Amino acid sequence: MLKGTALFFAWICVSLIQGNDEFIQTSENIAAARDTAAWKQRTVYQVLTDRFAGGSRSDLGSYCGGTFNGLKNNLKYIKDMGFDAIWISPVTDNIDNGYHGYWFKNFEKINSHFGTADDLKNLVATAHQMDIWVMVDVVANHVGPVGTNYAQIYPFNSSSHYHSSCDITDWKNQNMVENCRLSSLPDLNQDVSFVRSYLKNWVKQLVQTYGFDGIRIDTVPEVHPDFWAEYGSSAGVFQVGEVFNGDPAYVGPYQKYLTSVFNYPMYFTIADVFGSGMDMSNLQNRYNAEGSYFKDIDALGSFVDNHDNARFLNKFPEKKAQLRAANVFVLTGRGIPFVYYGTEQYFNGDADPNNREVLWTKMDTSSDFYKLFKVVNAQRKKSKIWNQPWVERYSNPNFYSFSRGEFLVALTNSNDQQHFKVTYHPFKDGQVICNIFYPTSDCQTVNGGVQVYLLNGESKIYVPKDMLA
Repeated sequence: MLKGTALFFAWICVSLIQGNDEFIQTSENIAAARDTAAWKQRTVYQVLTDRFAGGSRSDLGSYCGGTFNGLKNNLKYIKDMGFDAIWISPVTDNIDNGYHGYWFKNFEKINSHFGTADDLKNLVATAHQMDIWVMVDVVANHVGPVGTNYAQIYPFNSSSHYHSSCDITDWKNQNMVENCRLSSLPDLNQDVSFVRSYLKNWVKQLVQTYGFDGIRIDTVPEVHPDFWAEYGSSAGVFQVGEVFNGDPAYVGPYQKYLTSVFNYPMYFTIADVFGSGMDMSNLQNRYNAEGSYFKDIDALGSFVDNHDNARFLNKFPEKKAQLRAANVFVLTGRGIPFVYYGTEQYFNGDADPNNREVLWTKMDTSSDFYKLFKVVNAQRKKSKIWNQPWVERYSNPNFYSFSRGEFLVALTNSNDQQHFKVTYHPFKDGQVICNIFYPTSDCQTVNGGVQVYLLNGESKIYVPKDMLA
C-alpha cells in the first residue's frame, strides 16, 4: 500500500479498540467543512510540482527538479498573492520522463523525483497551517506509455486489466472515447471488478493518508460516468473533473456525477472575448447557454490558462492588459477561480511542454500582475462575493460591467478609452465608492449612476469606501 498507509490504519484500529473516535470524527468534520460551498470561497493557484520551486534544470521535456519541499518553502509566494488553495500535480510514481505526473507506473509509490511520502505530508501540513487547502491531481483512466508491456505497471500488470489496444480517432464516438487509448496510453477497464475496486480504494487512501482537501480528476470523458460517481464518493472530498470540450451540452451532464467540472465552454469564450476582441455580451450569453446543462454554474472551475493549452499570451501576443482583465473576470465572475502558475509573471509558452515553464527564475513579487491578484483576492474575501448573485449591469461590445452585491466590476477588451455611466448599479445615491486599485485617488459619490473611465485596457472594481480591504 502507499507508504505510511499500514501505520495509518493501524492507528485507527487502536483508537477504536481504546474507544477513541476523536480522529475519525475530525476527519469527517474536515471533509464536511471543505464541501462545495466552502470551496466556492477559495481561489486556487495551479502548480506543476516539477516546475514551481526547488529545481535547477530547464529542459522542459523532462524533469527540471521541482520538489514538494521546494513548494513548501515557497508557499508564502502564493499566500501573499491572496490564494488560499493550490492544485498540485499527480504525486504517484511515474514512467521515465513523466515530470507532469500523468504516466502512472506504481500506484503504491510516491514520485521520488518530487520527494518522499513524508515530504508530501509536510507540504500538506504546512499549507494547512497557512490556511491553504491542497487539491491533488489524480488519474484513473490510463497508465504510463508502456505499449502492451504491462509487467511494468503495478498493480495493473495484466492485459485483463485494460481495454483492447485501439486508439481514439473519433472524438464524437463516445464508445471509442471510453474504450480506446488516449495518445496510445494503456486504457484501464473499470468494468473489471479488481480494477474498479482498487482505484476507488486507492483514491480513498490517498486522500486520507495525506490529508488532501480536494481532487482534480484527469480525462473524465474517457471513462463511463457511473464510475466517477463511485470514485468521487470514495474520495470523500470535493472533486473537479477535466472535460476538455467547449459544448455545455456535452460537459454539463458530467456534473451529475462529480461535484464540479472545469468550465471549458467559458474558457473558449474568455479567449474569444478578451483575446480575439469579440463582443463582450458573449460572456452573459455563455452563462445563459450553460444554465440548462449544469446543475451549479457557481461550482465550476473557471480559468484562463492551464497546463494543457498554449498560454493566452502565446495565442494573443502583446495583450497583457486583456490577460489581466480576463483573470479579473475569472476571480470575480461565477465559479471557483483557478489561476495557472506563472500567469502573474506574464508567461507566454506555447503548447506543452513549453507552457510548463520553470518559475524559480522569476518569482517577482513586485510584478504589477502579482500585485493585482493580491488586491482582487483580498477584496473578494472582504466582500464575500460568493454569497452574492452575479448581475449584469452594462454591456457594450468593448465594455462590460457586472456586480456581486456591492462589488461592481468594470472590464474592457480594448486598449481604447472607455467611458460609461452605469445607471443600473448596486449602490445608493450619496454612497462614496472607491476603485480598489486606486483606493485613495479614484473615489466618487454616487449620483444617479457610476461614472467609469477605463484607460489602456485597465479593469476597475468599485466598492463602498468603508468596505475596502
